[in-house]
Amino acid sequence: MKFTGTKDYIATDDLTIAVNAAVTLERPLLIKGEPGTGKTELAKQVASGLGLTMIEWNVKSTTKAQQGLYEYDAVSRLRDSQLGEQKVHDVSNYIRKGKLWQAFEADEKVVLLIDEIDKADIEFPNDLLQELDKMEFYVYETGQTIAAKHRPIVIITSNNEKELPDAFLRRCFFHYIRFPDVETLKQIVTVHHPGIKESLLTTALTQFFELREQPGLKKKPSTSEVLDWLKLLLAEDLTAEDLKRDGANALPKLHGALLKNEQDVHLFERLAFMARGER
Repeated sequence: MKFTGTKDYIATDDLTIAVNAAVTLERPLLIKGEPGTGKTELAKQVASGLGLTMIEWNVKSTTKAQQGLYEYDAVSRLRDSQLGEQKVHDVSNYIRKGKLWQAFEADEKVVLLIDEIDKADIEFPNDLLQELDKMEFYVYETGQTIAAKHRPIVIITSNNEKELPDAFLRRCFFHYIRFPDVETLKQIVTVHHPGIKESLLTTALTQFFELREQPGLKKKPSTSEVLDWLKLLLAEDLTAEDLKRDGANALPKLHGALLKNEQDVHLFERLAFMARGER
């Protein structure tokens, strides 16, 4: 079982090596990188490329590790007991299966995505150590052990918002998705916008990288944002000639797709003001 990328996802050699190493080692693959570099999409494409079903667990700041295993609805059971419901005698009626349980009981191997694990509190990764290592957990209410029928391919993403515990990192295979270079980004763009003209693509990406590498930028635009920007340029039927700027206009056309806070917009407005003053 080897992942080689898909027609919809440009995977670099080091990324495919990381995916296949994690599959071989049967370790969770921890993916880090800037927001918008395709971490979540990678899990979807690994599932597609290997012909597997994907189960997605989106982590939030309020998410607890226990929710990934199961939740016991004691309130509903108490209410049903007061109403004289017969199903109260079977506690399993009040067990809600989590995403790990779903992945463990699947009849075939699946891809389990734990998305943005760094959003949860610091104890969240530690609380999943044994379950991800042994691929089983115990349900106290029913006295049963849930063990994985087929060890899932676990892909965990992080935006580096907080440090993850060493004990957790030790159990993972790690890969950092670097921001793509110009040639790789061109390949990514042509997958999403196959009819784009070379002149427009070259001019747009030149402006994009100039903007992205501007010193003092608070938030650098990501891969997903440049794809959105190009979609707008194509929708407006703009050409490479339309994108040309003079020194007095430092902001690219439709820059709202690339710059997402007022500080960065003001930075380029100041640059334009300085350029006008030097003329």
